[in-house]
Amino acid sequence: MDKLPKIALPVIFVAVLVIVLISKSAVTIDSGKAGVLYKTFSDGVVTDEPPMGEGFHIVAPWNRVFIYEVRQQEVMEKMSALSSNGLDIKLEASAWFQPVRSELGKLHQEKGEDYIQRVLLPTIRSAARSVVGRYTPEQLYSSKRDAIQQEIFDETQKIVKGEYIQLNEILVRDVTLPPTIKDAIERKLKQEQESLEYEFRLVTAKKEAEKVTIEAQGKADANRILSASLNDQILKDKGIDATLKLAESPNSKVIVVGGGEGGLPLILGNN
Repeated sequence: MDKLPKIALPVIFVAVLVIVLISKSAVTIDSGKAGVLYKTFSDGVVTDEPPMGEGFHIVAPWNRVFIYEVRQQEVMEKMSALSSNGLDIKLEASAWFQPVRSELGKLHQEKGEDYIQRVLLPTIRSAARSVVGRYTPEQLYSSKRDAIQQEIFDETQKIVKGEYIQLNEILVRDVTLPPTIKDAIERKLKQEQESLEYEFRLVTAKKEAEKVTIEAQGKADANRILSASLNDQILKDKGIDATLKLAESPNSKVIVVGGGEGGLPLILGNN
């Protein structure tokens, strides 16, 4: 009984040590993430091997693992920029991005875990100010939104492509102008819309008038052609034909040939 405590204490000590070592050595990487291994007694950050993938890993307890989100992420940024005529424009944009997985070690070594604040956001702000400075407030407010968005993406992409960041999309979510400028632009757009509507009504009325004129001209031409084709002889022949048809009627009548005006048959009788 006296020897039991002496044996148990080393066993307990070893067991505790093993548990501590395992807890320090075990690393679990969740879905959508990857790990960068840092070897304390070697060359530091491992850059010549693929990053550690999802799941359970055992590493030496004196080494460290830095875990990064490698799925697509979104970051929002609000900023101010000057338009081409020097007016202050408020811009709200978001970026869809993710670190380049195969270069995760270099990203950690050169930029660090706060690479979004160090690299991505400053680049977006710089690109946005450069692009906004090329346009007037009216262009920013209306027709050039898509073009501005694409230009900000292109300029940001040129920089972050070499910084181990994959940029997927830039979205300009809101452009805020000074109130006086916004009101002036809206009034101008309203006037332009009203002018276009008035021009449309004029064109419609003109086309309707042309249609009526064409129809009237067609009727006049038809009447003129018909009148020119009807001479006295044709009228007499048609009158005779009509009289003969009437003569076939069962009602009693007397027909005097040549008794009417112009030599047409004259019909006398009772219905």
